[in-house]
Amino acid sequence: MSEIRFPLPDVGEGLTEAEIVQWKVAPGDRIVLDQVFVEIETAKSLVELPSAYEGVVAELLVDEGSTVDVGTPILVIQTDASNGMNTSVPAAPAGAPADPQAPASDAAELVADTAASIAGDEGGAVLVGHGASGPALSRRRRHPVADGAHAHLGDAHVPPAPPTAPAAEAAPIGASAPRPAAESQMPVIAKPPIRKLAKDLGVDLTRVTPTGPIGDITRDDVIREATQASVFRNIQTPELPEDRETRIPVKGVRKAIANAMVQSAFTAPHVSVFADVDATRTMEFVKRLKASPDFAGVKVSPLLIMAKAMIWAVRRNPTVNAQWTDEEIIVKHFVNLGIAAATPRGLIVPNVKDAQNMSMVELATALEQLTLTAREGKTQPAEMQHGTITITNIGVFGMDTGTPILNPGEVAIVALGTIKQKPWVVDGEVRPRYVTTIGGSFDHRVVDGDVASRFLADVAAIIEEPALLLD
Repeated sequence: MSEIRFPLPDVGEGLTEAEIVQWKVAPGDRIVLDQVFVEIETAKSLVELPSAYEGVVAELLVDEGSTVDVGTPILVIQTDASNGMNTSVPAAPAGAPADPQAPASDAAELVADTAASIAGDEGGAVLVGHGASGPALSRRRRHPVADGAHAHLGDAHVPPAPPTAPAAEAAPIGASAPRPAAESQMPVIAKPPIRKLAKDLGVDLTRVTPTGPIGDITRDDVIREATQASVFRNIQTPELPEDRETRIPVKGVRKAIANAMVQSAFTAPHVSVFADVDATRTMEFVKRLKASPDFAGVKVSPLLIMAKAMIWAVRRNPTVNAQWTDEEIIVKHFVNLGIAAATPRGLIVPNVKDAQNMSMVELATALEQLTLTAREGKTQPAEMQHGTITITNIGVFGMDTGTPILNPGEVAIVALGTIKQKPWVVDGEVRPRYVTTIGGSFDHRVVDGDVASRFLADVAAIIEEPALLLD
């Protein structure tokens, strides 16, 4: 037997520390190659670390809730080199104390690559007010998963598919209580994409109440079942705690959010503009897309039209898709479209890479992937880097508009407000129309008032008449 001390790797780009959130193993447990053994929180996201070797867990060196520096040993594993187990150890980063018991190897590359692409080739992604997964766009390499280890979809941790017959296991978080035995024997009517979505989200279809026209289960039914206890709604009003106050340490994602917002608010001079828009045709367009066979199994919402409107308006006003560096203004000729996402651990802004090259279906699928990954708290640092412009969808919270703060490194952000029926003058007559308010904030060092106004007017034009996208 040989003893291996596993050092905390740098799973991001230049991260120096991480918090141990939850151990997935205990002393005495057997661990296999690529098995997730701990969940950590960096300044950017939650990350599950896979094992680069096999053996028996001898000791957990760090308690849950503790923050440790990269390179610090966190786990001891006993391995038996004679049985062919992988006993290689990730190399500690530069500046970290060397571990005399750790033989040199290429396992550091394995751990870093696996941790950075824990999801493999398939993705599922909630963004504010959005839904579920579709075909994957990621082409990152997947490491083999040993029998008994959890599978992964996108960057979200997904449990094994539930059995077709009702089981006595615990329901997924937020799931309703099991139906009575007699009802559970009823056949489940659901299309293959809906069944795949339920499997990806860990939803037992026998527990879902169908609302489809023929008693079938719809996408919204599955999403509703999976999000009964999500952070995006208040299910109940709890009693006040007996303690007079609660103290929450400022660390991890919350600390990173605070630093980024202060830097943005007090470095970039913000200017905001607003526009009320008749979104009736957008709502009609969304309804037609939902009924289209091309969008079968794909989430369609006004956010998709807003995203397309932003990309179209960027082409007409390229300086809103830029970066200020003090020495120069860098105008980006690609759109990495950020979508502000409320997650259980705070606000993050993952982005859709090269969104300007995507069709409507591809963009809808990409938004879903980011959505599910964000809801699970599994968004990886690479998915939040190199954004060029951002949408924040505050309408799902019932808000009309707002003055969003710029995502650091960008010069424009647009807020989409709630879409609801209001009286609106059409051809001299007051009629009920679906109306929304869009608001944009801009870095005045780069974007002048006329450019900001033209850009927001172009976005509003698409929301008012989506047929302009055909130009």
